Amino acid sequence: MSTLPDNLSDRINPKPAVSSSAVSIPAASSIAGSRPLVAKALASAISGPKVSSDGGSAPLVLGIDGGGTNTRAVIACGENVLGRAQGGSIKRLRVGAEAAEENLRALLRDVFDAAGVSHVDAASAGVASASLPGISDWITEVFHDFDIQISEVVGDEVIALDAAFHGGPGILQIAGTGTNCIGRTAAGKYESAGGYSSVLGDEGSGYWIGLHAIRQALHAYDRGEPSLILDRVAAAWGTSTLEELVDLGNAIPGPDFAALAPVISMAAEEGDEVATRVLLQAAADLAESILLVRHKLHQRHGITEEVPVAFTGSVLEKTHIVRARLTDLLKQAAPNMPFLQDGVVAVEGALWRAQNLVKGIA
Repeated sequence: MSTLPDNLSDRINPKPAVSSSAVSIPAASSIAGSRPLVAKALASAISGPKVSSDGGSAPLVLGIDGGGTNTRAVIACGENVLGRAQGGSIKRLRVGAEAAEENLRALLRDVFDAAGVSHVDAASAGVASASLPGISDWITEVFHDFDIQISEVVGDEVIALDAAFHGGPGILQIAGTGTNCIGRTAAGKYESAGGYSSVLGDEGSGYWIGLHAIRQALHAYDRGEPSLILDRVAAAWGTSTLEELVDLGNAIPGPDFAALAPVISMAAEEGDEVATRVLLQAAADLAESILLVRHKLHQRHGITEEVPVAFTGSVLEKTHIVRARLTDLLKQAAPNMPFLQDGVVAVEGALWRAQNLVKGIA
């Protein structure tokens, strides 16, 4: 991974796009290394009265986590989760503008039905590629159609960071369909690494693992080296010859390479050397990303203490080889830097941010 340009903090959009009827979010206290209280809501059974936005002391808030593969939504009232829903991706780069909007509207209908409410007081949406032109605008317009007047649209890395640290300092590594790393100081200054999408980046992601495992397996095939990968991919894709597999891999639009990550992980667990090399390289790329953000926080903001690191995404949550190797690499490079071993539930951060939006107008 190459050194990143100096203006990356601007790309993170630390001052998120907020709908015109909302006000700025108040500064949050530093809770480095802790899990947010919102987790209690997500872990608890749906309980308590379903308070409307007009009555009761606790506001109704909506949190959305829009990743590259699917989108999750939760409506909560205080610490009571009233409803949850999951739908297709709302990332335009992945599914197109029309499908993204259809998926968001369907998701909102589902979560409102699940919660048994017709209105919320505020919403926060964390969306992959949120900084691209027009992304915030179209999501906010859909929110307005559902009478959500107070809202914000931020990057999915931002809500995950807040799920882990509640506005405090820390580093968050996303490793799911794509990858991105964001760090924040106690003063609210941001640094980042990665997040350049599957064509130009996403090292260590599920997409990268699937694509590069096939590439390395083809090299092994040419050299006469054994590997399980091509047979496993052929079974997953339903191809019967190598030519069919190569044709499908080069098709436009292409196959879902990220969906192959569990297949590669299983091959590695069965001792496949090619699969193992790919996963170890993924861990090395993720470690480099985290350490680069750590370096930027120290060098550019005068931080001397270590800040904790958290993660979210299926690669680190479900692929033991990657997580274990990443843990070892971080220990070697920064032995005093805390690395939280439980994955972050990003939608918790969106709920926390939505609650802060309401507090800002109280």
